[in-house]
Amino acid sequence: MIEHFDVVIIGAGASGLFCAFNTALYGKSVLVLDHANKAGKKILMSGGGRCNFINTHVESDHFVGQNTHFVKSALSRYTSEDFIKLVESHGIAYHNKGQGELFCDESSKDILAMLLTECDNAGVSIRLNTHINTITPNCHHLADNQGFHLVVTPKQGLAYQVHCRYLIVATGGLSIPTLGATGFGYQIATQFGHKIVPTAPSLVPFTFTDEVGKMAKLLSGISLDVVAFNDKASFSLPMLFTHRGLSGPAMLQLSNYWQAGEPIYINLLPNIDATKLLLSTKNTRPKQLIRTVFAPYFPKKLLTAIQAQFWHSLAETELANIKDKKLVQIGECLNAWKIKPAGTEGYRVAEVTLGGVNTADVSGKSMQSRLCQNLYFIGEVLDVTGHLGGFNFAWAWASGYVCAESIGMR
Repeated sequence: MIEHFDVVIIGAGASGLFCAFNTALYGKSVLVLDHANKAGKKILMSGGGRCNFINTHVESDHFVGQNTHFVKSALSRYTSEDFIKLVESHGIAYHNKGQGELFCDESSKDILAMLLTECDNAGVSIRLNTHINTITPNCHHLADNQGFHLVVTPKQGLAYQVHCRYLIVATGGLSIPTLGATGFGYQIATQFGHKIVPTAPSLVPFTFTDEVGKMAKLLSGISLDVVAFNDKASFSLPMLFTHRGLSGPAMLQLSNYWQAGEPIYINLLPNIDATKLLLSTKNTRPKQLIRTVFAPYFPKKLLTAIQAQFWHSLAETELANIKDKKLVQIGECLNAWKIKPAGTEGYRVAEVTLGGVNTADVSGKSMQSRLCQNLYFIGEVLDVTGHLGGFNFAWAWASGYVCAESIGMR
């Protein structure tokens, strides 16, 4: 048996579903295939179950990749306002959590239900629990490709063939394999001559195996506002101590700009020059202890741990008896605590995947491969990674939309 569709989309996640109904609205027949038993699993768990579905301030500098200009065309043609209108048309209640981050009032299920409803209304066929055995172009020269043959096997049933004119890869990255993430999209890209930018887990907590790790375990659950930075980026956001290391928005954001073996820096007192405070207090209240100076700024348990880390031998020494040079050293440590993560929590908990299909061989205006006609890549499978705060969804919607428009107008 051979079935014929205008478009086959591999991946029933955010970008795949969004692209599916937008393509079908142009009158194209669309089939979505996924090996998972449920569509949109990552959507359901995103935002703590509330789905941070967009950010109201989406700019290209909120994205990481070898070519940050690649996202500009798509983001300009499908904006936050466009997606918000769709959400409102479905009567989904939402709120701004701050910094433009929009979340569902009720549940992530609302966003997934919206996408599935739109797909149903547009006549999209969605088949889950389906394994793709082979994909072959319908010609000998990729540049002249007129379509694709797929051999697929449902979990329960016999293999069959599908022919399509356009093939869209929306398989996502490697993050959270328990939800079904695989490297299948990269395999498809490689099959058709595309290069893969090395991948790594991102928007992910850091782990430590040294004294910092012991300290973090002791302080697990404590959060404070910090500035986390390295020589590539800086983020003024909350940080959370965990039983394995450091998490919270500040750490997740910085993980987008970190490579194994590199140090990171944390300003534990973002609005205070710790050195100035110590030196001025030494002049005005010389009998004070260092911990007394910083007591107003840290929870007691955290202050005790910081003392053990930075000035243990001077814990009971009055400021008057501490050399200025040592106070400067302590102050600098508090404003730029240098630590080296052992690694990250990995793909197991990473929200996204750094790297992916090299965008040098993909059109930013259409998402079409420059190496194989009628082959498209959208969403996280590409070397495009957004910041925390709804930006990865923004890319899913925008890349899916311009891909649909490109195919629909042909």
